[in-house]
Amino acid sequence: MARERQGAKSALFEEALRASLEPRQHDGLNEVLARRLNELHRAVARQSSDQNVATETLALFARYFLTVTPPIPEDDQESARLTGRKRFEVFLAEIGRRVAEGRRHVAEVLQTVPVDQADLFATAPGDTARRNAQLTSNGRATGPGEGGGHG
Repeated sequence: MARERQGAKSALFEEALRASLEPRQHDGLNEVLARRLNELHRAVARQSSDQNVATETLALFARYFLTVTPPIPEDDQESARLTGRKRFEVFLAEIGRRVAEGRRHVAEVLQTVPVDQADLFATAPGDTARRNAQLTSNGRATGPGEGGGHG
């Protein structure tokens, strides 16, 4: 091989060693790597943002639930546990379905938050009309179990 290239064996060995130790530079490789790193950076930033939203949502829900929900009387605790188990099963089934379908609930939740309201627990703009529509014929509002409430 050295005779064909009209060079010394040591030069051939040096060239082979250099080729194996130095990374090969391909045209556009740096641009491709930079583009891919930018894509990965955006994906990680999106995941971080989603995680922050989920963490804040959970923390706010826990705080609101713990400060607003009254304790359940002793006589009603067993039925409340049964209802809670049923609701939890539905909750887990919904999570499983959404994960299997690839749907993201975070986007749906963020779309429902009124942007122009400082107090998230205040009445939403459409709630007044909805509440008025739930009034019974005698002018009383329907109870939690009536009229499609969340009971």
